[in-house]
Amino acid sequence: MDVILLERVPKLGHMGEVVKVKDGYARNFLLPRGKALRASEANKARFERDRANLEAKNAAARDHASAEAARLDGQTFVIIRQAGEAGQLYGSVSPRDIADAASAAAGMMVDRNHVQMETPIKTIGLHKVTIAPHPEVSVTVTVNVARSADEATAQARGDVLTGPVSDRAEVRAAAQAIFEEAAAENAAEDEAQG
Repeated sequence: MDVILLERVPKLGHMGEVVKVKDGYARNFLLPRGKALRASEANKARFERDRANLEAKNAAARDHASAEAARLDGQTFVIIRQAGEAGQLYGSVSPRDIADAASAAAGMMVDRNHVQMETPIKTIGLHKVTIAPHPEVSVTVTVNVARSADEATAQARGDVLTGPVSDRAEVRAAAQAIFEEAAAENAAEDEAQG
């Protein structure tokens, strides 16, 4: 089916272009969301008549999205999730989770449809994610997925927390301190009793 694009659609075309798309994509996505019109002579004339209005609306929406994107650009959002010792999450972090975290941290509404991810995040660590509030505006944010707030802080410093717990120096040092403290307490009790 040939359609006239009413706005820029990523990987498809720009406003005013006539493109050929699959019927289902046009009927189920482009036409209901007002992103395109069927490419008939009447619709081509209608588009040319309304072109100035559409371009003005698009410019206003792009300016608004640019202002929002500037507040998000380069920010880091922390998401706490349960994970195994090797850093594998027991679930995943979806675009909805990232949109909720960004909305709460930035104090503005971020829609889950604006978060662009190929696959859900399934491991702890720092992940780069693109947020596009408008087809012509996109920014990159960092999502810090961790098991606790302390781990998120350590990851932000650059510590690598994936792998078996026994391999991490900080965990071994903390465990050693606990054992030494317990040994000192036992020695003090033995002296007090003896």
